[in-house]
Amino acid sequence: MRAMILAAGRGERMRPLTDHTPKPLLRVAGKPLIEWHLERLAQAGIRDVVINHAWLGEQLEAALGRGERWNLRIHWSPEPPGGLETAGGIARALPLLGREPFLVINGDVWCDWQPQQALQLKLEPQQHAWLLLVANPAHHPGGDFWLFDHQVLHQPPERNAQHAELAPHPPSRLTFAGVGIYRPELFAHLPSDAHAPLAPILRQAMANNTVIGSRHHGEWVDVGTPERLQQLDARLRNERP
Repeated sequence: MRAMILAAGRGERMRPLTDHTPKPLLRVAGKPLIEWHLERLAQAGIRDVVINHAWLGEQLEAALGRGERWNLRIHWSPEPPGGLETAGGIARALPLLGREPFLVINGDVWCDWQPQQALQLKLEPQQHAWLLLVANPAHHPGGDFWLFDHQVLHQPPERNAQHAELAPHPPSRLTFAGVGIYRPELFAHLPSDAHAPLAPILRQAMANNTVIGSRHHGEWVDVGTPERLQQLDARLRNERP
């Protein structure tokens, strides 16, 4: 399996920290945020990693190179100024990602989820995506999608008697963790220069019942503001032996 780390965002909410440093290179507990992802991917045995970039991308390439220090092969996918948004960035990188399902991780999250789990997950032919979902954080209390019996839905499911018997746990509205496994076909209709967000494509796939998911009960942080970056940095430093 190949993996992609999304690293093309401008990081507006992180300004002024991102005025001269791309967000994935901001340091958490002594190392760049993106390095946490690279280490976990390497530990899982995933060797080919695609990274897209737009804002200050030359700094990313200079800092990470080709990935030799993690025993990885990093493939770079440059985007025009401003980036192509999430789905557009993935579509542009499809030639680097191959024909099999691939893992995508948002570069601006920190999570103790282990990518080894992605290698154990097999999408059925009719399934186009698997999403990792987490409990709704304080800054996003409304969540994103519904998880019901491993199915991810945009609208709350109707629970009839048969559903209640087969899946006794109530549906949960959770937050998308920015970690997913996708089939290339999900993005094949997009041109390589498309500016396209991911959410509408996922909602359409959900309407066709082709998106599954799992809930992660471990730690997850959307490192989207200087305050959350500082809090995560302090916590991880305190947890180190």
